[in-house]
Amino acid sequence: MHFGLSEEQKLIVETTRAFVENELYPHERAVERTGVLRRELIDELKAKAIAAGLYAANMPAEVGGAGLDTVSWLLYEKELGRANYALHWTCVARPSNILLAGTPEQREKYLFPCIRGEKWDCLAMTEPGAGSDLRGMKATAVQDGSDWVLNGTKHFISHADLADFAICFMASGEEDSPRGKRKKITAFFVDKGTKGFSVRDGYRNVSHRGYTNSILEFDDCRLPASQVLGEVHKGFEVANSWLGATRLQVGATCLGRAERALSHAIEYAAQRQQFGQQIGKFQGVSFKLADMATELKAADLMVFEAGWKYDQGTVTDQDMAMAKLKATEMLAFVADEAIQIHGGMGLMDDLPLERIWRDARVERIWEGTSEIQRHIISRALLRPFGA
Repeated sequence: MHFGLSEEQKLIVETTRAFVENELYPHERAVERTGVLRRELIDELKAKAIAAGLYAANMPAEVGGAGLDTVSWLLYEKELGRANYALHWTCVARPSNILLAGTPEQREKYLFPCIRGEKWDCLAMTEPGAGSDLRGMKATAVQDGSDWVLNGTKHFISHADLADFAICFMASGEEDSPRGKRKKITAFFVDKGTKGFSVRDGYRNVSHRGYTNSILEFDDCRLPASQVLGEVHKGFEVANSWLGATRLQVGATCLGRAERALSHAIEYAAQRQQFGQQIGKFQGVSFKLADMATELKAADLMVFEAGWKYDQGTVTDQDMAMAKLKATEMLAFVADEAIQIHGGMGLMDDLPLERIWRDARVERIWEGTSEIQRHIISRALLRPFGA
């Protein structure tokens, strides 16, 4: 594994960081204080992101994306992760890779408009009673002739209020397993405006202000068979095939925020004077900086090693779980210590630290909780012994 960046990768980092600092940072305070990302601002920044070649950069070149390898994509995600989440996720959108699993007709209707910035997608899996245990979902899809009828509720669905359609995973039957009956899952495209499909406001979130979540309700929502994504009853296979690197994406954005928090802490420790000297010279502060930098370095190496292995075709679920676990828990530690170094000022919204601290909390929950990551890791360790 080569640890240096290519000239192209350096350019990706420089271009993305410049965009984040010049175009996104100036709007952070307004979004944080109002909790609202104005549609006019979204359209303005989206146009700039498209012009800069940063929009839908996660997609392959053959469908109009940037065609980045995984390591380059994670470098891009790391730089975007420095900014308020609503700004970078909405205005510099990365359509879900699961759209690539669609038929040619579905790609024309859903994938390409998302890449061009004409539509937004959202992914609907989580339910009030089914978070980590997706096999426990209760929202159903029942076949009626050649159609499917959907009923039930999804929640915590990110930016569904903006999305033009949802990719919904529904329980479509049952099958026997060594542990008894388990749900079969099928994925569907559901267009906003479809009869029986409604989107309502979700919950106020302490993390990622301006980045909304919604509740989706299905009441005898009838869909033709052409709206099935992938094969019937093979929704998990579709998700596992196309959503595998999302945990690395979470890890990469955490790295960006942690770097920003650490840089603020270093600068403050070097400039702040107490008892006749810089506070960075006191062991109580200097050791914090050393620990923060070391934890950040470890997480960085784990995320990018997993990204490199993804490109080699050798990555495992354990690799990605370790990277996600380390990066998200590292961010919580670094954000907290950065605030401690700043004292009371760290909690004021004049600095981005209190936002980074708040935002860090959700990272240990979505895309698989820390407990789920530890389960994946420990299961892989014990598997050779039949445990």
